[in-house]
Amino acid sequence: MNEQTMQSTASRGRPWGRAGFALAAVAFAVLVLRMNQSAAADEGAAAKPKAPAVPIVSATVQQETLPVVRTGLGQVLAGTSVTVHTRIDGELESVDYREGQDVRKGALLAKLDDRMIVAQLQQAQATQQRDEAQLANALVDQRRLRTLVPEKAATQQQLDTQDALVRQLQASIANDAAQVAAAKVQLTYTRITAPSSGRAGARLVDPGNIVHAADPGGLVVINEVDPIQVQFTLPQEDFQAVNAAINASKGHALAVQASDRDSHEVLATGQLSLLNNQIDVSTGTVLLKARFANPQHKLWPGQTVDARLVLGTQANTLTVPVAAIQRTQKGLMVYVVDAGNTVRAQPVTIESSDEKIARIATGLKLGERVVVDGQYRLFPGAAVQERQAAPANGANGASAAARQRGANIP
Repeated sequence: MNEQTMQSTASRGRPWGRAGFALAAVAFAVLVLRMNQSAAADEGAAAKPKAPAVPIVSATVQQETLPVVRTGLGQVLAGTSVTVHTRIDGELESVDYREGQDVRKGALLAKLDDRMIVAQLQQAQATQQRDEAQLANALVDQRRLRTLVPEKAATQQQLDTQDALVRQLQASIANDAAQVAAAKVQLTYTRITAPSSGRAGARLVDPGNIVHAADPGGLVVINEVDPIQVQFTLPQEDFQAVNAAINASKGHALAVQASDRDSHEVLATGQLSLLNNQIDVSTGTVLLKARFANPQHKLWPGQTVDARLVLGTQANTLTVPVAAIQRTQKGLMVYVVDAGNTVRAQPVTIESSDEKIARIATGLKLGERVVVDGQYRLFPGAAVQERQAAPANGANGASAAARQRGANIP
């Protein structure tokens, strides 16, 4: 290549070299600007104060041996309930009990006007006495004829007629005795007594009224309140567990606790008396009954309670306070406190829960710390600081809210 050609080529390459230098300068300037912005951001972050730790109350995951229970909505029923009716028609002469009084079996409750029945009894007794007198005379004639017939002083036909008369009078006397007994029974019906022990209810009929045996309302209802019963239902899915527990008890009745629905106080502890012999196909539930001693009358007919049937015990159960359980759109979770006093959201599943504790099926380990109060300010990664637990009376609003949320866990 000659010298002219080389100069021509060099003259064509110089403009592109200048453009490259210009692009490199611009890129360097942008890089310097970004580095300055990053440094400024780091300085601002360093100057910004760190968020304070959220005060919380935590509890440790425990391992316990707990009763296995099934809880159903129960209704208290009287041990026995009897509507007292009159057996005969008549005027109600007096009422001999107080409304709300405890009465014993056989106690006098009311009396009817008995004058008509007394007269009928006296009439039956008089008829009986007349027939007895006639029989006595017929027996004398019978004996006399029996001595005369062998002597031909009387005929055999006369003796046979007298024998028939004696038997007729004996039958009349037996009928008279039955009439007397029936009148005496009718007379006892004028005194109305308690057919069972219990608490007398409101008076349904006042003295002076005419009462009838066919009256549907009766005179008074007597409910036995000690002992007393609770009727409740469980889902049919629980039937196998209940049936297995009954078979394993070897004849011993399963324990049932009746608790107040609001305060959750255990009102009484009794024994299962009935597992119904069929499942209600319309509701998919099985009916159960339990019997309770009720000396302090904490249970009352018509009352609604929670019935907790104890099937047995379960060892090595992981538990947390029920207030630790939080409900989210993805399911149940708890906040777990890690070693650096930060929290993480941990999904969990529970076997069951009551007003105090939740039994953990999956998601937690023994000894882990979970937040039971203060969750409303938390988020995953938040720093936390332990504070003193709220008073037991629930004065702290957050604690009360946490307990309320926990109480709604199924």
